[in-house]
Amino acid sequence: MAVEVQYYVLLSMALFCTGLFGILTRRNALMFLMSVELMLNAANINLIAFSFYQGNLTGQVFALFTMALAAAEVAVGLGIILVLYRNFRDVDVTVPTTMRW
Repeated sequence: MAVEVQYYVLLSMALFCTGLFGILTRRNALMFLMSVELMLNAANINLIAFSFYQGNLTGQVFALFTMALAAAEVAVGLGIILVLYRNFRDVDVTVPTTMRW
Protein backbone atom coordinates (compact mmCIF):
# COMPACT_ATOMS: atom_id res chain seq x y z
CA MET A 1 0.00 0.00 0.00
CA ALA A 2 1.69 3.16 -1.20
CA VAL A 3 0.91 6.61 0.09
CA GLU A 4 -0.37 8.95 -2.59
CA VAL A 5 1.94 11.75 -3.68
CA GLN A 6 -0.51 14.49 -2.73
CA TYR A 7 -0.13 13.58 0.96
CA TYR A 8 3.61 14.14 0.69
CA VAL A 9 2.99 17.46 -0.99
CA LEU A 10 0.53 18.48 1.73
CA LEU A 11 3.01 17.49 4.44
CA SER A 12 5.82 19.41 2.81
CA MET A 13 3.54 22.40 2.30
CA ALA A 14 2.65 22.38 6.01
CA LEU A 15 6.32 22.13 6.99
CA PHE A 16 7.31 24.89 4.58
CA CYS A 17 4.54 27.20 5.82
CA THR A 18 5.54 26.53 9.43
CA GLY A 19 9.13 27.43 8.61
CA LEU A 20 8.10 30.53 6.72
CA PHE A 21 5.88 31.60 9.62
CA GLY A 22 8.81 31.11 11.99
CA ILE A 23 11.10 33.25 9.86
CA LEU A 24 8.58 36.03 9.43
CA THR A 25 7.44 36.27 13.05
CA ARG A 26 10.45 35.45 15.22
CA ARG A 27 13.36 37.69 16.13
CA ASN A 28 15.50 34.98 17.71
CA ALA A 29 18.39 33.89 15.50
CA LEU A 30 18.15 30.28 16.68
CA MET A 31 14.50 30.20 15.65
CA PHE A 32 15.58 31.47 12.23
CA LEU A 33 17.94 28.52 11.85
CA MET A 34 15.30 26.02 12.93
CA SER A 35 12.77 27.57 10.55
CA VAL A 36 15.19 27.35 7.64
CA GLU A 37 15.78 23.71 8.50
CA LEU A 38 12.04 23.08 8.37
CA MET A 39 11.85 24.69 4.95
CA LEU A 40 14.78 22.63 3.65
CA ASN A 41 13.21 19.45 5.01
CA ALA A 42 9.97 20.32 3.25
CA ALA A 43 11.91 20.53 0.00
CA ASN A 44 13.57 17.19 0.77
CA ILE A 45 10.21 15.50 1.28
CA ASN A 46 9.06 16.71 -2.11
CA LEU A 47 12.29 15.68 -3.81
CA ILE A 48 12.22 12.18 -2.35
CA ALA A 49 8.50 11.67 -2.94
CA PHE A 50 8.68 12.67 -6.59
CA SER A 51 11.86 10.67 -7.02
CA PHE A 52 10.08 7.60 -5.67
CA TYR A 53 7.12 8.07 -7.99
CA GLN A 54 9.30 8.78 -11.00
CA GLY A 55 11.37 5.69 -10.31
CA ASN A 56 14.80 7.30 -10.44
CA LEU A 57 17.34 8.44 -7.88
CA THR A 58 17.81 12.02 -9.01
CA GLY A 59 15.59 13.51 -6.32
CA GLN A 60 17.27 11.50 -3.62
CA VAL A 61 20.68 12.74 -4.73
CA PHE A 62 19.40 16.30 -4.63
CA ALA A 63 17.98 15.65 -1.15
CA LEU A 64 21.37 14.43 -0.01
CA PHE A 65 22.94 17.58 -1.44
CA THR A 66 20.34 19.66 0.42
CA MET A 67 21.18 17.91 3.68
CA ALA A 68 24.86 18.73 3.19
CA LEU A 69 23.90 22.33 2.44
CA ALA A 70 21.78 22.44 5.61
CA ALA A 71 24.66 21.13 7.70
CA ALA A 72 26.97 23.81 6.30
CA GLU A 73 24.30 26.45 6.88
CA VAL A 74 23.95 25.44 10.51
CA ALA A 75 27.73 25.53 11.03
CA VAL A 76 27.99 29.05 9.63
CA GLY A 77 24.78 30.18 11.34
CA LEU A 78 25.87 28.96 14.75
CA GLY A 79 29.16 30.82 14.33
CA ILE A 80 27.30 34.00 13.54
CA ILE A 81 24.96 33.48 16.49
CA LEU A 82 27.89 32.95 18.86
CA VAL A 83 29.49 36.19 17.71
CA LEU A 84 26.13 37.95 18.03
CA TYR A 85 25.70 36.68 21.57
CA ARG A 86 29.27 37.49 22.55
CA ASN A 87 28.97 41.07 21.37
CA PHE A 88 25.39 41.92 22.32
CA ARG A 89 24.51 39.36 25.05
CA ASP A 90 21.36 38.52 23.11
CA VAL A 91 20.40 36.53 20.03
CA ASP A 92 17.69 38.98 18.96
CA VAL A 93 18.43 39.89 15.34
CA THR A 94 16.93 43.37 15.68
CA VAL A 95 19.46 44.51 18.31
CA PRO A 96 22.52 44.88 16.05
CA THR A 97 21.92 47.58 13.50
CA THR A 98 25.29 47.23 11.82
CA MET A 99 27.98 44.58 11.70
CA ARG A 100 30.71 47.13 12.45
CA TRP A 101 31.09 49.06 15.68
